[in-house]
Amino acid sequence: MRQFFLGLLAVICIATSVTGQNTSNRETRKLQMALYAIANLYVDPADEHKLVEDAIIGMLEKLDPHSNYMDPEETREMNEPLQGNFDGIGIQFNMLTDTLYVIQVIPGGPSERVGLMAGDRIIQVNDTTIAGVSMRSTDIQSRLRGRRGTDVRVKVKRSNTPELIEFNITRGRIPVYSLDAAYMADKETGYIKLNRFALTSTDEYREALEKLKKQGMKNLIVDLQGNGGGYLNIAVDLADEFLDKDKLIVYTEGNTQPRKDSKATNQGNFEEGRLVILVDESSASASEILAGAVQDWDRGVIVGRRTFGKGLVQSPIPLPDGSMIRLTVSRYYTPTGRGIQKPYENGNMENYQQDLIDRYNRGELMSADSIHFPDSMKYNTLVTGRVVYGGGGIMPDIFVPIDTVRSTVFHRRVVAAGIINRLSMNYLDRNREQMTKDYPRFERFNERFNVSDEMMEELKEMAKADSITIDEEQYAISEPIIRLQLKALIARDMYEMTEYFQVINDINDSYQEALRIINDKNAYRKALGEIN
Repeated sequence: MRQFFLGLLAVICIATSVTGQNTSNRETRKLQMALYAIANLYVDPADEHKLVEDAIIGMLEKLDPHSNYMDPEETREMNEPLQGNFDGIGIQFNMLTDTLYVIQVIPGGPSERVGLMAGDRIIQVNDTTIAGVSMRSTDIQSRLRGRRGTDVRVKVKRSNTPELIEFNITRGRIPVYSLDAAYMADKETGYIKLNRFALTSTDEYREALEKLKKQGMKNLIVDLQGNGGGYLNIAVDLADEFLDKDKLIVYTEGNTQPRKDSKATNQGNFEEGRLVILVDESSASASEILAGAVQDWDRGVIVGRRTFGKGLVQSPIPLPDGSMIRLTVSRYYTPTGRGIQKPYENGNMENYQQDLIDRYNRGELMSADSIHFPDSMKYNTLVTGRVVYGGGGIMPDIFVPIDTVRSTVFHRRVVAAGIINRLSMNYLDRNREQMTKDYPRFERFNERFNVSDEMMEELKEMAKADSITIDEEQYAISEPIIRLQLKALIARDMYEMTEYFQVINDINDSYQEALRIINDKNAYRKALGEIN
């Protein structure tokens, strides 16, 4: 016991000499003393590492919903999509009925080089069977990924080939793309779909923009629906593409962080031409920076539903063991001074996440009239003086309600059971060779291919096998959307993700409204407050 108190005294002396005498330092010493006491006096062996982690997590939970702690593995998994690459074998896959189906083989990647094909089903990885054993996707990924230059053996089942085919794949650097789609929506309108703001996003966007310009693009739709954000500086770079030099894009400010302005340069490649930004309740953070800057400067029309409302800036604080704290250090504000962060209380994540459900229950996703902002949150845009609101996301200029007509309980159950995905894969598995001959180009496929009645009957049988009741009235309501989803998934698996969106956007009401606005000069100018 005497040795313990001598050690405790040493901790106190060290803490005092290092940190001084203010309140914060007293609390630091308190934590150090508590940990030292537990490590040396507690009745059972204590896991000091876990105690420290739990203490960090507990402190962060009392701050705000976005300050958090990540262990080394979580840190690596978070960084990979934003850094734009990882080491692996170069496939996109889906897990259906406990089987890994190869959806796409990344061009130029390790799997393509050895001959792996879309439609292959991976049965074994090295000596481990992964098919039919209810293995988690993350466990399968950990077996397929690894350091560049290392090998992995896979055995695959290929349609019309009775024996398993073995491939030895040398892992390599695999690009992760943040741009899902880029195509001409009509003769003068380009469409770009961005799924995150990653390190490569600006380059991906600029490359896509140049291709669209060569195809005659004069107007542009940028789709940020479902885009949860990413790097702040990438949002600034992309906003710079649309705004004139020296226009403020965003500024950040915090209790210990002085105001920092980010302004546009003269590097923009689309500072003229009609622009529409698509957003919804899942568009957050960097998406809100881009949409807010475009709206405040009356540069383009925002279409969709109110965005998520994340206006807090996190700074990564690496820890010695590879773990990381993401600590909120400031708030960001749009050019008019709007704060976008929605309310939160003492970091309560449960109530914070409940907000989207509350929006639905209030009817906000169906009607703009259900959304009420206090007068204190009113701001005026910087060119035409239109009224916009802060305090909880970006409210679009043109509201598009969520579609509740075509979605039925039957449709939701079929989607949740993975039946639409399984059916599209099964169909291609049986018909890929013939489909490739009949539709060598997407344009021919999009014009001529239709989901057959036989496929829809097969869907019904699959639903029955999964104990899903066939309600004929609900089936009739949802049949058109199911047919289109099947066609879109087949297009994705035969071509690329761009072709998927070219098909599925036929039922995207916000996309259709964007096309209407962008092709109607007066409606576009009216939305921006240029004419009454």
